[in-house]
Amino acid sequence: MKIFLTFFRNSSFLVFATLILLACSSEPDENPITGLPEKTELNLSYGTTGNQLLDIYLPAGRSTASTPVMIYIHGGAWVEGSKEEFVAFKDLMSAVLPDYAFVAINYNLYNLNTGANGFPQQENDVIDAVTFVLSKSSEWNISDKIVLAGASAGGHLALLHAYKHQEIGDIQAAIAFFPPTDLTALYEFSPITKLGLQGLIGGTPESNPEGYVDSSPVEFVDSESVPTLFFHGTVDTVVPISQSEILADALESAGVAHQFTIVPNEGHGFQDSTYPPLFQEAATFINSVIQ
Repeated sequence: MKIFLTFFRNSSFLVFATLILLACSSEPDENPITGLPEKTELNLSYGTTGNQLLDIYLPAGRSTASTPVMIYIHGGAWVEGSKEEFVAFKDLMSAVLPDYAFVAINYNLYNLNTGANGFPQQENDVIDAVTFVLSKSSEWNISDKIVLAGASAGGHLALLHAYKHQEIGDIQAAIAFFPPTDLTALYEFSPITKLGLQGLIGGTPESNPEGYVDSSPVEFVDSESVPTLFFHGTVDTVVPISQSEILADALESAGVAHQFTIVPNEGHGFQDSTYPPLFQEAATFINSVIQ
């Protein structure tokens, strides 16, 4: 709308005209919340147990229309680790995905001594965390669009939710580093793996086949699964690269958009210098698949 001002000597008219100009300078449907500063909130409770905590990193200038969310889930064989794992990656991820909000979550860890917090406790924790983040989207001025990411056990949990509970949250994509994907196949990898999974899942693949199927992301891949990017080192002695090969075959058979990056001469956890180009690859993949 154009406003023409004619010079009048009457100063009161000039003040009135200026006020009218300022009032009309914005479009009626413009978002009234602009220029929000960067903000971090730590140790927010997303559930009723002590370890259900998360950190949220909100970018400057965010809005519900233009700020997707990445939820990062830490590794540690489901028995150790914490959300602080993300701190080492935060600056790199923010640099390649500057418009994203980032959430790092804790979850209840399996207790090897008491047997407490066996599966599906961790799966349910991720559901609770996603639900909580969605409930805060208006308050935080972030989008409902979510990318799930994680490393090792966290990668497993990210993939499991993305494929099994895609309807809980607007899950757009999944990113995983050296993830377990088929727990039945993983069970045979080593004596330590057998011992850990027997406790975590409750029995063996023979005595509790449903538990292993229900906890394996690959079992829930279908044609509607979200686009997926995953990385695995060729000399991983904790989670064999065959776990990612199994996932790649399942995604290919189902016709799901995916990218499997094999990382030569890397084990379970990559060298610091290896991550920056992989994060850039992740950003390129995400931007290509999210509408």
